[in-house]
Amino acid sequence: MGILAGLGFGVMAWFFLSYVLGGFYTVGPNERAVICTFGKAQRLGNATTLDSPIAASLSEDERQRYVYPQVRVVGPGFYWKLPWQTVHKASIATATVAIGFDPEFPEANSGGQILEAVTKDQLNTGLSGQLRFTVSDQNLYAFLFGVKNPVAHVMGYFISILRGKIANFEAPHRGRDEAPAQPTGEGFGDDDAPEGGIQGISINDLRKNLRDLNERMDQECASAAARYGIELDAALITGIDPPDEVDAALAAINTAHNHVSSEVSLARAAAEQRLVESKRAVEIETLNAQAEVEPLLALSAQLRELMGAGGPTAVGAYVRNAKLPLHQRARQVLLSEERKA
Repeated sequence: MGILAGLGFGVMAWFFLSYVLGGFYTVGPNERAVICTFGKAQRLGNATTLDSPIAASLSEDERQRYVYPQVRVVGPGFYWKLPWQTVHKASIATATVAIGFDPEFPEANSGGQILEAVTKDQLNTGLSGQLRFTVSDQNLYAFLFGVKNPVAHVMGYFISILRGKIANFEAPHRGRDEAPAQPTGEGFGDDDAPEGGIQGISINDLRKNLRDLNERMDQECASAAARYGIELDAALITGIDPPDEVDAALAAINTAHNHVSSEVSLARAAAEQRLVESKRAVEIETLNAQAEVEPLLALSAQLRELMGAGGPTAVGAYVRNAKLPLHQRARQVLLSEERKA
């Protein structure tokens, strides 16, 4: 009897320590938790991720595939659970990793520091930069139960989109009213090429348009939170480094392009200066012609007034009087036969 009582007391003590005292748990300030009862997460009625604002970035096809239930999220604090309940925690702190980071194979991609990609002109290049992501507390179900390794999954998703963008990247077209970009040591793209039709170089386009590339990546990855429960805060690609032999060839091409651009700029400046000088010469000659015409116009107006006031004889008298000073200064005057008669 004493043995049974001791055994019963031991079972009760084990149950008390394991399920009563052991049922207490805490959720840290940067953590969120989901409670599962008999293995099933506590849901918020029939609500799904399609009812959440994060689903706005999903396409119609994705809205049919990525439908997760909304679950009750436990915030920071001290709690107690029942013995048949389990707690699943997730950190919502912002994490920063290199864009080549592979959580399953950390030694890949040069230790996660350099990600290889192929450009549109079939050149291998190395990409470096950082990626910031945060676990979305609006879709914890997808993060905790949707895929086996969500971080590895979302990194693969990001890298596949990035490589696709690199392979098909085209520099944004500049409007006619915008000023051309200043020549740099990295050459120019199609829009900056002089009128000789020099083609742009994709690596140069990528280097000069990193900001645009990062913005495109943010737009393309906006649906990650609804897909996998991980929100990509920002992609910051900071370096694009081709192999040494390719980089040397690009440097030589860039030097030639910059020289051509400089010559074209000088030619345009000289042409504009000549055009301004021509316009000024035309203005000067126009003013000279006007100065010669004005006295004749004034004389014509005066003669019209004399004819209106005194008739045809008045004009003849005016002409005779105008000739008198000329006759006084002339050494010889030739008269017509009519005048002699």
